[in-house]
Amino acid sequence: MFNIIIKLAWNNAFLRLSRTILVILMIAISMAMMLSIQGIYDGMTLNMIDKTLRSDSGEISLYHKNYRLDKNLKHNIKDASQIQTFLQTNNEIEYITKRLSVEGLSATARKSAFSNVIGINLENEIAFGQFNQFLKKGDMSFRKRGALLGSELAKTLKVNIGSKIIFSTQDHSGDINSIAVRVRGIVQTSNIALDASAVYVDLKQVQKFLGVNNQMATQIAIRTHSQTLLKELKNKYPELDVKNFLELYPMLKQMKDMMVIFTSITFLIVMLVVLIGITGVMYVSILDRIREFGIMRALGMSYQNIRYQIFLEAFLVGLTGYILGAILGFSTLYYLQNYGLNLSQYSEGMESFGMDTIIYAQMNISYFTSTFYAIITASLLSVLLPLIKIKKLNPIDVIKAET
Repeated sequence: MFNIIIKLAWNNAFLRLSRTILVILMIAISMAMMLSIQGIYDGMTLNMIDKTLRSDSGEISLYHKNYRLDKNLKHNIKDASQIQTFLQTNNEIEYITKRLSVEGLSATARKSAFSNVIGINLENEIAFGQFNQFLKKGDMSFRKRGALLGSELAKTLKVNIGSKIIFSTQDHSGDINSIAVRVRGIVQTSNIALDASAVYVDLKQVQKFLGVNNQMATQIAIRTHSQTLLKELKNKYPELDVKNFLELYPMLKQMKDMMVIFTSITFLIVMLVVLIGITGVMYVSILDRIREFGIMRALGMSYQNIRYQIFLEAFLVGLTGYILGAILGFSTLYYLQNYGLNLSQYSEGMESFGMDTIIYAQMNISYFTSTFYAIITASLLSVLLPLIKIKKLNPIDVIKAET
């Protein structure tokens, strides 16, 4: 009996071929579009998170207790070099770097803007987050009092490679001091705050300019995959402000939460599309075959077997649509993952929001598994209405009506 049910389901699922193909295409195209949008959104979010980790916070950052509330030079980590040396012996830490940052005013002959001078060790930053990949123009060097400028700050000051900038701020003794630097490179980190204000200068030069010793820093950033290191560092350094990435950038945390909501909504949309499409096809198909079902009931086939047949028909249509959609979705995601979506015509607006002009999609197996469950569930739910029609069927009345 089960073999007969399978054979009937297969023949009837594709009985009206043009109608079935339209439903399959509807499922496949909806699924491919959903996978593409989800992959692009994930890629955009993860790219922003990755660049923020590499350019600034790492997975964990250490500050003076009051530094994030009042970014004054007096709120520094006085024994930063000792802490860095000690932490480098920890096998759970992949990379570590220290920075010395101070707020002030950058000025040219015609323009000025509030900015931050950030003293960095270029070699450490390249190892920490491949800082050289952020270079947009010029070269990555601090030769002859060179500096690297954030891309948005360079636009604000209207400077280019070779331009001279005067940075003024309050040094460690409380006096107003200035330093002249020449732009050697322009960097774009996709971190809005840094791109709009950062002036990167050699760490030793900044220490000398501010009159501080080489032990001091305002930030120690750490790259790690450990899930327990944050708690360990908080216990070991209670006098410091130890924060993880999501605590420092709550907006990106909200973006990740929104991604979950977005995924749920898109799944719901796909399920509704599939549900409506297959419900319509199955209902019309059953109306066309109402006499067939009446004869089957009259010959003794139970409602349960007919129900299995119709569920199997819906499953076959849904599965075929899913397979075609998976192929289209995989092909689209593969292309977007390798070549990206080029939005260079909107470059100015996207860069101001910390986004790359070319967005590369992510591809995850969970996209396909969750979509499979969504489509198959919607396919099976779509036959409930037709099944109610069959259950109420009176075989004798149907046969009389058709004769």
